[in-house]
Amino acid sequence: MMTRWPLFTLLSGLLMVTALSAQAVVLTPEMFRDAAIRYERGLGVEQDQQRAYQLYCVAALRGDTEAAHHLGLMYMNGHAGLAADKSIAAGWFLVTSENGDSSSNRDLEQLDGISPAPDPACPLVQGQPDRSVIETWVKLLAPEYGLDPRLVLALIAVESNYNSRALSPRNAHGLMQLLPATAERFAVRDIWDPVQNISGGLSYLRWLMEYYSGKVRLVLAAYNAGEHAVDHYQKIPPYDETKRYVRNILIKYRKLIHPVDPLPITEIEFKTVDIADNKTVMLTPVQNTPQ
Repeated sequence: MMTRWPLFTLLSGLLMVTALSAQAVVLTPEMFRDAAIRYERGLGVEQDQQRAYQLYCVAALRGDTEAAHHLGLMYMNGHAGLAADKSIAAGWFLVTSENGDSSSNRDLEQLDGISPAPDPACPLVQGQPDRSVIETWVKLLAPEYGLDPRLVLALIAVESNYNSRALSPRNAHGLMQLLPATAERFAVRDIWDPVQNISGGLSYLRWLMEYYSGKVRLVLAAYNAGEHAVDHYQKIPPYDETKRYVRNILIKYRKLIHPVDPLPITEIEFKTVDIADNKTVMLTPVQNTPQ
């Protein structure tokens, strides 16, 4: 399906990085979809259908209708190493049709009589997710932020015990216990949406990983008590809650250093533009933009 990308859509899909003391990564659904199209078609990168599927899935989980439609096409045609599965294809087309995509209505007509089914490899948000669904989301999302899913799952277990509706006395919300100010800082629109909540938490963790050069104890202490407290003491703050928090996660994770590698999405050709006035860096496509 060929899609023309107006300028405002392209700009809204940029990978935006706020350059403070470290880069604050905000990965948008449009950016994942753009990257998926490039891998699916081999535009500027080696064609990789499986990578395209993963990126379309991440974008669809974040609410991108076009990405969800691409997933339906992949299942209908048996792409990305997937066996053709018309039920799952119909499931994706039904989702996109309900979100106003008229082309999905035509695709559903071709699958008349096929019962729609959800995609177990890319489960959409439906009510309060169980632990297995949350683990699937983290395993899909965390690597895109250069983070070990095992660390993220250990943090979620301690923060919320996998309860997507958890609310702390300090007004921390959801699976990753985001404060409203943190959610705003990392462009989370709906703090109660579990996938957005995870994405916001991953953005903050990535920021902390860069800021503390992958020193896991400091990263965790800052996630709990704030980076200003860690900077003030130049170590884990002497707060019983924070010391207990770090210990409980490390019992599960057992690593003190985490690699700080380039984001996987930057394998695609981008250029970096530094806008000095607001200290923002944008990674923008230089060629082979999907048309």
